[in-house]
Amino acid sequence: MDVGFGLPVSGGWATPENVLTVARRAEELGYSTLWTFQRLLVPAATPLPPVYTSVLDPVVTLGYAAAITDRIELGTAIVNAPFLAPVVLAKQLATLDVLARGRVLAGLGLGWAREEFAAVGVPFEQRGARAEEYLRCLDAIWSDDPVRFDGEFYRVPPSTILPKPVRRPPVLLGGDAPRALDRVGRMADGWISRSQFDLRELGPAVARVRAAAERAGRDPEALRFVCRGVAVVGPRSRLLTGTLAAIRDDLPALAAQGMTEVFIDLNFDPAVGHPDVDPEDALRHALTVLTALAPG
Repeated sequence: MDVGFGLPVSGGWATPENVLTVARRAEELGYSTLWTFQRLLVPAATPLPPVYTSVLDPVVTLGYAAAITDRIELGTAIVNAPFLAPVVLAKQLATLDVLARGRVLAGLGLGWAREEFAAVGVPFEQRGARAEEYLRCLDAIWSDDPVRFDGEFYRVPPSTILPKPVRRPPVLLGGDAPRALDRVGRMADGWISRSQFDLRELGPAVARVRAAAERAGRDPEALRFVCRGVAVVGPRSRLLTGTLAAIRDDLPALAAQGMTEVFIDLNFDPAVGHPDVDPEDALRHALTVLTALAPG
């Protein structure tokens, strides 16, 4: 099982210096991937946990990481696809992939906060139907020119859309409702679990995705299954909590459930991703975790 790491994108530790240090150190230690996530706003009427108070843009942050690394893959976990027209997100990810020389992973979601949909002027309804058409539109844009797409929700007139990505970014989807997992198996390159998912229940989700892939005539062995590993050093309350040794000992249990990768995400640890943390203290803690959980 590959091991990745979440970049500093939330709260007080999300500084340019910390992004640079974590990205370079993760690559030096042999981590496979670096990840970001998206939060546009915190609704006044719906308070969210402190981790969401201040979040760097996920694609821009990966562009910064691309310039200071050479090998490690760069993924969004996740970007809410409905917030951008397919041609806009396709252009952003293709540009990132060119600058990163073919290292981009496109983790996409549907979104869940109605206030964010209102802010971007996109209907909240029919998210599933929009998502499936969105994926087909991305495929068309990243294919040979001239590109043309005529759908119910999205349209691209006959056009040349360049540059193309160096490597078509593998598209991984979030979501854990049955219909969402079936969509992964039918249409995507893999699945990403959410931050609050019960890590003891990954196996049934993986099995559902694989079954959907088989029904669609696709190879389930080609899919990637990525666990967002919300790691917290402290009292033991669930998988990936406790001592660093205990957290490391939990990793085989994730692999045994069919996950092909886990990325350690400290952004959801209040000692790291809170807006009031000291950036240097958080970085020292992160570097300790990076070293202790390094692959191999």
